[in-house]
Amino acid sequence: MFSTLLAVAGAAGPVAARSQMGFSLGWHIIVACLGVGMPALVLFVEWRGLRTGDPSYRLLARRWARALGVLFAVGAVSGTILSFEMGVLWSGLMDHYGAVVGLPFAIEGFAFFIEAIFLGIYLYGWDRLPPRTHLLSGLPIVVAGVASAFFVVAANAWMNSPQGFTVIDGRLVGVDPWAAMFNAATWPETTHMILAAFMVTGFAIASVYAVAMLRGRADRYHRLGLLVPLTVGVVAAPVQIVVGDWAARYVAADQPAKLAPWRGCSAVVRTPRWLSGATTTATSCCRPWAGCCCSSNVPRPTRHLRQPADATPVRRPRPSDVAQAARSSPVATTSGTPASSSTIGR
Repeated sequence: MFSTLLAVAGAAGPVAARSQMGFSLGWHIIVACLGVGMPALVLFVEWRGLRTGDPSYRLLARRWARALGVLFAVGAVSGTILSFEMGVLWSGLMDHYGAVVGLPFAIEGFAFFIEAIFLGIYLYGWDRLPPRTHLLSGLPIVVAGVASAFFVVAANAWMNSPQGFTVIDGRLVGVDPWAAMFNAATWPETTHMILAAFMVTGFAIASVYAVAMLRGRADRYHRLGLLVPLTVGVVAAPVQIVVGDWAARYVAADQPAKLAPWRGCSAVVRTPRWLSGATTTATSCCRPWAGCCCSSNVPRPTRHLRQPADATPVRRPRPSDVAQAARSSPVATTSGTPASSSTIGR
């Protein structure tokens, strides 16, 4: 029976695994963004209600908290599916590199349980806890939600910039999980994701009250329901432009082959030139529909060490190493790499 399942999986190839992972991620990311950004908005309107005594703020806090509870439950289920898929669909990846990249996943698990515990206290504590105590019980929800996003995206960033280990004769040595988690891609990716979560939350909630106001509900409750989240989205949007440029510049310097399709390039030519210890990658782009071609030279540090001729070769890990580990999985469907932005190597 098991051999039959493996034969079917082998016939499916990497497309089935990538499609399933992509579909799961596409659904989870929407709910996850609301789970990251919404707790801060709930606490803000509750704090404003305590500070001003305005019942509209209190009503917003109660209703948003109920929606947050439902979204958290849905996100927990979809996130659990993803955790199983990482082990089943990409068992080769986790088998080879689990000791390197497992730390952020483990810490994210603690953050998730902290968020779940305090969310239960927060929801149950309405009218049962003193107002200020109830407000303080929501702070761990905000911190844990942002932390969960940080650690999960740090694992994805490691796939883009594999660090924290050395490959010698095909073996992993010198494993440093902390260096792997805080790799070069961690900060632009995590900052971009957390800001995106607050943008999505702000505009999504504001859209609900915008529709209500278009239908004639222009009381104070609906005006506040539109103004508060819309302010968050509008403030985060220009900051996100700067962070997005930061992330794109990192990709241009570290993974020019990935940047090429973003720019609509139909061809990428990589030409190494040894100039003062640096390699220059020439990326040529042609856009027939636009009637123009362009080229850009992206300087990169070589990161190569001079060694004696008889020394054991030591090289810097590349995203393609991660891809090779996934392809070597004992389960046939794991050929390829996860549906992640890390699948294009340098």
